[in-house]
Amino acid sequence: MAEKICYYEVLRVERSASKVEIDRAYRKLAIKFHPDSNRDDEDAVAKFKEATEAYEVLCDGEKRQRYDQHGHAGVDGVHQFNDVEDIFDAVGDLFGGGMFGDLFGGRSGGRRRRSRKGADLRCNVTLTLEEAARGTDKDISFRRRVSCESCSGSGAEPGSQPATCNTCGGQGQVIQSAGILRVQTACPNCSGSGKQISQPCGDCRGSGLQNKKAELSVTIPAGVDDGMRVRVPGEGEASPDGGSVGDCYVFITVRPHDLFKRDGSHLILQLPISYSQAALGAEIEVPTLEGPKELRVESGTQNGDVFTLRGMGVVDPRAGRTGDLLVQVFIEVPKKLNGEQERLLRELAVLDQEAVLPHRKSFLANLRNFFEPDSELKDS
Repeated sequence: MAEKICYYEVLRVERSASKVEIDRAYRKLAIKFHPDSNRDDEDAVAKFKEATEAYEVLCDGEKRQRYDQHGHAGVDGVHQFNDVEDIFDAVGDLFGGGMFGDLFGGRSGGRRRRSRKGADLRCNVTLTLEEAARGTDKDISFRRRVSCESCSGSGAEPGSQPATCNTCGGQGQVIQSAGILRVQTACPNCSGSGKQISQPCGDCRGSGLQNKKAELSVTIPAGVDDGMRVRVPGEGEASPDGGSVGDCYVFITVRPHDLFKRDGSHLILQLPISYSQAALGAEIEVPTLEGPKELRVESGTQNGDVFTLRGMGVVDPRAGRTGDLLVQVFIEVPKKLNGEQERLLRELAVLDQEAVLPHRKSFLANLRNFFEPDSELKDS
């Protein structure tokens, strides 16, 4: 995580700056980097958020004291804004009146309560490697909160209507002042809904939502891997105040396979072969997700050599490319030999000693010299 810049440096003031100097510095930066004056300028928006975060700390005597003593760790509870809307929700009508007057057309002074999106849900699906590689349809079931059928989501008993909250006037927000900073918070009387229900619905108890079982058929795209998720839009929970419905996220678990291991879009197969197949070469039938395929093992193949079958892996769901099947061979030594096998191998061992390969001869010579260092002088 990048280290935060000093709040005094953000506002371009000295540590000894007075409250008036801090107000003036922030006003100057806020006017310069305000989103209404810098549309589509992400850098300006980032500086606007940074300046507002710094001002929220330094304009408050107690927070400033904690910051001076402990740095950023002393003010961890202060707002860290995610976007511009988050700033306007936090500072209320600061930009629509008071400190900035009508400079930006009263952007926040008349802000209306925003409807909240319904909650997102998580579901889990377990797949075989074959299903993950080819894609499949899976039926899932779960419980979610939906709009109450009896009151159509209003929370009020059928035949009655919710009343406007007297505390916030239907805005769902109340403003608290701290010097020149005015902070909006959810109305404590209506919990941000802007409404009061005198006769709650008997089925949903005034929440406007009911718990229902949902059953869906979800299309899993080809190539998904363990830990990936598939988003199913609009299949989450209903909004408590008429906003958009949340989404359902299906998290994928892929079972281990008996033959294949996966490395991204590639598949790895460890294939046992005999000594004679490695030495002489062979045509071997190997399994793939598309059925058996012929693999040519060249003579002189060594233990651990890898052969590649192009395009026999798994499709990458993001890039659209298909990986390869990597066949790693290992030479399997028989644990038991019949008489004929043992006789032939002993004959081969004798032949190996008579026709020693150059690199092996060098190794044996070096080995002899290691144990008998005077032998080289005698030979010469």
